Amino acid sequence: MVIKATICEIIHDGKILLQRKDLRKFGGGKWNGPGGKLEPNESPVEGVHREVFEETGLNIYSPSLKGILEFYFGKKSEADWTCYIFRTERFSGEPVNLGEGELRWFKLTNIPYNDMWEDDKYWLPLLLEGINFKGHFIYDEKGEKIIEYNLQIVRKP
Repeated sequence: MVIKATICEIIHDGKILLQRKDLRKFGGGKWNGPGGKLEPNESPVEGVHREVFEETGLNIYSPSLKGILEFYFGKKSEADWTCYIFRTERFSGEPVNLGEGELRWFKLTNIPYNDMWEDDKYWLPLLLEGINFKGHFIYDEKGEKIIEYNLQIVRKP
């Protein structure tokens, strides 16, 4: 069964808010936008609001869906994850680590791609330029290296 999740890239004052997930969590030790698994019957928009608040204490406004990505861990017929990628520049509050992992603002010119999931270097620059995308990434079974990917620019994700 495919796990559905969200990621929200929060942009402010030439910086992006990233979270380094706790080592005990999926993706532990990697920087990523806040987000997580959707609950049953929850829409991606509902989920991104809830997840960002639960992980950062921020209320986000008008998140824009920029991409939909499917992730496979090993070659198989069905994706392991479908992730809805959002962007927003509107939020209230101050980011607080609520137990999910360290939060840090990075300059858009100094994004730590080497400490992120490998796929981020392909789609995050598109998001930062305001470009919509869809794609899939096939990692090895351990999730350490991309073995194949396809990323397309689209009108609407």
